[in-house]
Amino acid sequence: MESIKNLTRFTYETAAFQGWRLSISRKGATFTKYFSDKKYGDDAKSFAAAEAALLALRTLLDSAKLVDGKHTAVTKAKVEKLLTKA
Repeated sequence: MESIKNLTRFTYETAAFQGWRLSISRKGATFTKYFSDKKYGDDAKSFAAAEAALLALRTLLDSAKLVDGKHTAVTKAKVEKLLTKA
């Protein structure tokens, strides 16, 4: 799979987790979500889920209003809700 900014692959043989980590920082806030191969079935499916969530997250953050150059609490709540559903 091709590398994409904000998505990192974790495949350590000795670790309990194998999958993708979505992590994005914008305007002083960092949002992270893990997409496990075990939960989604395999690495391709977890990657597809992570990529879809990343696209939705970027769309939400790019269109959000800023107050004093930072995201509002409402925007942060929307992001957390989006990541919970993913």
